[in-house]
Amino acid sequence: MRGAPLLDVRQLNKRFGGVVATDQVNLQVIHGEIHALIGPNGAGKTTLVSQLSGQLASDSGSVHFDGSDITQLVTHQRARRGLSRSFQITRLFKSLPVADNMALALQAAEGRTFSAWRPVRADRALFDRAHAQLERLGLTAKHNWRIEQLSHGEQRALEVGMALAGNPKLVLLDEPLAGMGPQESETMTRLIDSLRRDFAVLLIEHDVEAVFRLADTVSVLVNGRIIATGKPAAVRADPAVAAAYLGSNEGALS
Repeated sequence: MRGAPLLDVRQLNKRFGGVVATDQVNLQVIHGEIHALIGPNGAGKTTLVSQLSGQLASDSGSVHFDGSDITQLVTHQRARRGLSRSFQITRLFKSLPVADNMALALQAAEGRTFSAWRPVRADRALFDRAHAQLERLGLTAKHNWRIEQLSHGEQRALEVGMALAGNPKLVLLDEPLAGMGPQESETMTRLIDSLRRDFAVLLIEHDVEAVFRLADTVSVLVNGRIIATGKPAAVRADPAVAAAYLGSNEGALS
């Protein structure tokens, strides 16, 4: 039996001219679950996650989070409430070492300003917390590496860790496995799986095999509308879902 929703999306809509990007979307994520959102290319997944994070205003509908209506709140206000996001394209401070990236994410989560790099480096307590986060990500040995020295998968893992810096209640992960080979995908899958101990996760992902391994609940978005939500096995067997994927470049779900 599902508990009370942490995230409760009601009748959310977004149009770009004559294009319907999201269409009467209803979506619920409960505490402590990994809820995956899948769908063919162009289904509206990135538009929806941008609406949820506050980066894109909705035309109508509402977003409720942890019992409060946050529809009118902008991104940083939603983050303060405990809703964090990673991005489909990696966004890191490439001129700074790995530990500094994490420290700055932690500093931002505390609402502190970036007056200069030297005071940040001098904050030993901040860097101790940064190293603790890097240990969780398996990046402790590379704390002083430049970003470009990390593999693509390690950069993605660091970005996920930075999204967790504020200890959010819900983290939105937008295509965390994008561009990875099998070994990196397996490492990232294990990292995402470990998050359920501490966070709710809304996972937007093209890799349906990883989705069905990880997710407690799966929702399928097609042409901006949720066509199915349920346990992975039930969604995989849904004829409407199979038809949607067979009609795209993604292939069948079997």
